Amino acid sequence: MIFVLVLLVGIIIALIVYNIVVYRRIQNFKDVNQKITGLNVLQDFMNTIGEYSTVDEKIEKINEILIEKYDIKYSTIVMFDGTEYAIKASNVQEQHWEALRNLHNQEIFKDSISAATPKYVTVNNDTERLPYQTMEFGRAKSAMFFPLYIDNVYIGYWIIESGEPHAFDKIDTTILEVVKENIIAVYKTISYQNTVENIARKDLFSSLNSAEYLYGKGKKIIDKYATSTVCMLKITNLEEINKQYNRETGNDVITEVSNYISENISQEYVFVRYMGPKFAIVFSGVDIESVLEFVQDLKTNLEKLEIEEFLEDEKADIETRYVMPKLNFVLTTYYKGTALENVTKKLEEYLDNADKNESDINNI
Repeated sequence: MIFVLVLLVGIIIALIVYNIVVYRRIQNFKDVNQKITGLNVLQDFMNTIGEYSTVDEKIEKINEILIEKYDIKYSTIVMFDGTEYAIKASNVQEQHWEALRNLHNQEIFKDSISAATPKYVTVNNDTERLPYQTMEFGRAKSAMFFPLYIDNVYIGYWIIESGEPHAFDKIDTTILEVVKENIIAVYKTISYQNTVENIARKDLFSSLNSAEYLYGKGKKIIDKYATSTVCMLKITNLEEINKQYNRETGNDVITEVSNYISENISQEYVFVRYMGPKFAIVFSGVDIESVLEFVQDLKTNLEKLEIEEFLEDEKADIETRYVMPKLNFVLTTYYKGTALENVTKKLEEYLDNADKNESDINNI
């Protein structure tokens, strides 16, 4: 009898040990699986940076990845630019965006923002509403709020929601913290591009976008194609015109050259005033061989332009003089997914280091 009891106790202990081992293996498997999922999501994030042009497109795609990979019902990313809050990505109906854009004003989230800690809110039944909801009952019954910081600087927040009460009671918040850090890491990576997009301006004399436009909205057009031809041209005698005549005449030369090019290229091509006497044209989806003849004709016609010297009213009786621009062109190929700014920098360096008397079309 004693032997049987000892045997049963031994079996029970063995089963307990076995269950503990199995449980630990399952937990380890879950941890490994979660890490793999996290790595896959991070890789998707990184791919998004290369595949999409503008910052807004990238953030929207990142939000779609979060919703798909982690089976999130609603996900919204709100960014603060120092002056106002803006929804950068959300799969919530737009009629609710105003409430989501002003969560920083809600008392329940103020402490979360100041302490840089997540906040979980939920209801107990379908008749209740979440504290920040003003015009809705059925959409969300649970929410987790994550303030976002880069180097201790507050940049906005991420909120996920569910239509079920207590939906996030048992969720592993460490996974969501990793996801949050991934969002921050990606946003930090593209923050430079965001700055560039926001500082693009219209040039006064040419009415063209500045060079920064190339790397933001312009790149969205360019990256519709696998390869494009980038052309940079320089009015090599602009400095001479400014000195020999006057700066107003030089400004007129810039205006005439830019107007002529704008009237003779497709709207699908991106044309900007790059800097000073330099302009850039990106022939989207066109190879260099197909561009060469057009550029040659463009150069020939531009150098035939006769631009009247600018004279003050009191000098109106002076004999009219005309100036003609002299141009130097350089072309290269841009491949989608590579750094466009490096391509334009290479062309700029070539033109700046070329002989002042050079007036040619070069392919580098």
